[in-house]
Amino acid sequence: MSTLLVFVHGWSVTNTNTYGGLPDRLRNEAKAAGLGIEFRHVYLGRYISFHDEVTLADVARAFDAAVNDTLGAEVAAGKRFACITHSTGGPVVREWWSRYWSKQSASVECPMSHLIMLAPANFGSALAQIGKARLGRLKSWFNGVEPGTGILDWLELGSRSAWALNTEWIRSGARKMINQGAYPFVLTGQTIDRKFYDHLNSYTGETGSDGVVRVAAANMNARYIRFEQEAPRTSKEKMIAPILEPTAIQTAHTTAMRIVRGAAHSGSDKGIMRSVFRPADHARGKDVTDSILQCLAITDKDAYKALTTDHAQQSTAVQKEEQIEVEERLLLRDPVFVHDRYSMVIFRITDDQGYPVNDFDL
Repeated sequence: MSTLLVFVHGWSVTNTNTYGGLPDRLRNEAKAAGLGIEFRHVYLGRYISFHDEVTLADVARAFDAAVNDTLGAEVAAGKRFACITHSTGGPVVREWWSRYWSKQSASVECPMSHLIMLAPANFGSALAQIGKARLGRLKSWFNGVEPGTGILDWLELGSRSAWALNTEWIRSGARKMINQGAYPFVLTGQTIDRKFYDHLNSYTGETGSDGVVRVAAANMNARYIRFEQEAPRTSKEKMIAPILEPTAIQTAHTTAMRIVRGAAHSGSDKGIMRSVFRPADHARGKDVTDSILQCLAITDKDAYKALTTDHAQQSTAVQKEEQIEVEERLLLRDPVFVHDRYSMVIFRITDDQGYPVNDFDL
């Protein structure tokens, strides 16, 4: 039986150029390996506009409509589909699953069998805070298409909407998705395409990122920790509450993640999608296509767990290999960049009623 593989296209996209040579390369390599893949393309721009008032939840509903139109007959006949996304497409499809499938019993099989997220902004992007007007000139962002403020609000690090989706994922979502036979994967890079560097915004050259999304913000292997402050008490006629204790510690079910060697967020030279060359076994893009085919071959939890371990080992090797970067410049001193491993911590401070506290020292 062939695999039904869906590419999700976003903002103002009407053709497959967004993914470069990736679809053709996958078709060639799958054919060489004796695997059958049927390709479908979902163009979200046909189902929803991307004005400022449009939210990520709206896009997730549009994706559901697109799935029904594009794949409705096949899904009704019991056929499942695998999904490939890029950037914000990862959170969109996760939001879709959360809205339409997370409340289903674990015994109910999700029609999506694999979710392969390329450079996903799962926890947002540092670029989202610089404002819509300035983002318009950053070519590396959404392949040059300017997003609306509703999407930027979600993408801002620590946003309420992203927090809600990701805490649900940590508490039970990841495990439940896998129990429904839908296997999530993250493939991301940590390479900066220096020609896209914006000197007015250092985040486009931030180490530990692909120029748009931090590796830590793509990674779904997260932990939720809740601290609560003691009830205020009187001491020497002063109200004090010095004790802060952890009341909840939850770790997400392990999600397969691989750091791809030499991959930036976008662009035809280093982009995780568009730099993939069409010919099978070409060095450019081989890590990406090999990883995708490995992901598509997963059909049970044991195989998923084994691939998760393999991807973690490969990621460690790539981070060690890419730790020191020397940019060669003609007649100028060659700058050296150190790419260390990073974690990211997001804080949300609320009062005892759950309302946000904005005036605090950290």
